[in-house]
Amino acid sequence: MSEKLTEAVDLSHHISDLAKARQPSPLKSLSKYVGTPGLITLAGGMPHPDYFPFADIGANALAHDSYSADEVQRASGFSWIWSLFGAKPKTIQLTVPKYPTTPDQVNLAVALQYGQAIGLPQLQAFIKEFSTKVYSPAYSNWTNLIHTGNTDGLTRAFLTLLNPGDVLLTEEWTYPSALASAQPIGCKAVPVAMDGQGMKSDALEKILSEWDEQGRGAKRPRVMYTIPIGQNPGGTTMSISRKQEIYDLCVKYGQSATLFITSNTETQSELDVIIVEDDPYYFLQMKEYKLQSERATASSSKHDGAEFIASLAPTYLKIDVQGRVIRLDTFSKTIAPGSRLGFFTCNPLFAERLERQGETSTQAPCGFGQSLITQLLTTWGYEGYVRWLHGLAIQYEIRRNYLLDSLSEEFHMRKSLGTKGVWEGLEIFEAYAKPDGSEKFGYGNKLFSIVPPTSGMFLWIKLHFDDIPRFQPGDEETLEMQLFAKFATAGVLVAPGWFFAADGVNPPEPGAGHFRVAFSNADLITFKKAVTIFGEVIRDFHKQ
Repeated sequence: MSEKLTEAVDLSHHISDLAKARQPSPLKSLSKYVGTPGLITLAGGMPHPDYFPFADIGANALAHDSYSADEVQRASGFSWIWSLFGAKPKTIQLTVPKYPTTPDQVNLAVALQYGQAIGLPQLQAFIKEFSTKVYSPAYSNWTNLIHTGNTDGLTRAFLTLLNPGDVLLTEEWTYPSALASAQPIGCKAVPVAMDGQGMKSDALEKILSEWDEQGRGAKRPRVMYTIPIGQNPGGTTMSISRKQEIYDLCVKYGQSATLFITSNTETQSELDVIIVEDDPYYFLQMKEYKLQSERATASSSKHDGAEFIASLAPTYLKIDVQGRVIRLDTFSKTIAPGSRLGFFTCNPLFAERLERQGETSTQAPCGFGQSLITQLLTTWGYEGYVRWLHGLAIQYEIRRNYLLDSLSEEFHMRKSLGTKGVWEGLEIFEAYAKPDGSEKFGYGNKLFSIVPPTSGMFLWIKLHFDDIPRFQPGDEETLEMQLFAKFATAGVLVAPGWFFAADGVNPPEPGAGHFRVAFSNADLITFKKAVTIFGEVIRDFHKQ
């Protein structure tokens, strides 16, 4: 028999002043009466569904098993070949009627009406089942709440937790739009050093244990923003053991809290931190990259949903016994960004405050998108959606492999072991120009380095400037932007590394710059063209 889960602890001291001031929308509060048998509703200003100019909406959607989950395909990448010949995946017909013929049917009369911030009931039910089976939160009274994508979710989370002048813990390299969401509140980021799993627990403890409020000009941080899987831009995957170390520190360090030890012993403390877990790439976890010459041919295997889910690094929810994690999921990476649909998983206290904010801003995600995605998910079912996610993960792994294979063909790649910094202890692929007859010794300068990502959509490339004759210490950012401009002029747009520096200042790494390169969107022919241009430009840059 499984151990009975306890409820979330009282974390109300983390609610921001703005969030405390939010009151329920008076009109929205009437919704609790909707659905009462025999109720005549004359209170709200809702248009009559008869006047919605849509009798139904429909779509031809891909079947849940449109993309192979076979390990042979993962190893060979044959899906690229099939795409060139125009093979079309299977489709299914989705239709959402205006009025339901059964009580639980998704329908436009509800979806296109003014709705609650919690979303369509059928979508709520699907997300609840999915979160239970996939994430298995470690306390009993967790809940889900719809939002309009993770960027909206982050803004709502920060407004709920942060007061002006607060500081925000995050990885030293991170997603810039998240920081842009916190900046208008008057909150600055505190970078935490990283390694091959993302945020380092010892670096986090050093910051928290040595925090000097007077010297820092701010109270000790009580909110942490993190991207643990497919870390953006680093592409790292955080293990459950590292998450446990960080979670334990977040229980231990913070500001004005009551600390509940897992044994349920209550003690007074000044310590605790809330974790905002932004996880859009969670299902794009990949196997370790191998060079083509070293890549073994995988044996054929069938999809096993339980096995696929078990292969994923568990989320912070798995170890969150206190309800101090606000997790953000989005359908942007698994269905479509334009759906503008995602969901929180958190404790009821935070969910209620987030819902109050939604009532007076977005109200609810667009009814068209909600209804179609809900119809798709309920048609696929839980097992079908997991099968879709498995096929999707393999597709992105094939894309990663193809781009790295193309770089290996364009450059001479040497392997080395990282000895310091973000890549300490990791296998590094170092790129050199292939000999063209002009080199007197070997392969010449080291141009860039990569640690192949283990999740997500990006390569994080370290540029080596210290071998360039004109290089002077302090030139890193200037050279990074000069090289960026040359790539853009030549027809390849990448993201400059300094965009992702948590505090706006590149972490000290003498002689290095960075680019983030996405492998999520281009096709095979475009990849090859981009890599060719990349090679021409960077070799010329080092020769100048």
